[in-house]
Amino acid sequence: MPGFLLNIGSTVICAHGGQAKPTVPNPRVRVMGMPVTTQGPPYAIAGCVNPPPPANVGPCILGNWIVAAMRVKVMGMPVLLQDSQAICVPTGTPLTVLLAQLRVKGM
Repeated sequence: MPGFLLNIGSTVICAHGGQAKPTVPNPRVRVMGMPVTTQGPPYAIAGCVNPPPPANVGPCILGNWIVAAMRVKVMGMPVLLQDSQAICVPTGTPLTVLLAQLRVKGM
């Protein structure tokens, strides 16, 4: 499915409300003046309120993207889209894209 590309200004959260940001955005391609993000590097998560052991497994630390664009790549890596899917470590919960730029779509 086509979706809008994610850039470093996109709002992404974990299932517990933690803010996720890209660890390595791609500076070679910009959308609306901000670098796009690709599937390879994980997102770092801050502010996750999932309780630590023994109550639960602890807060989300990283988000690893498992589904990204099939046709659009930057430097050989698929770009992330609004409908891309990720799994958080160590909780196994998904990341959710709340806000993406609205000018460039990919597939």
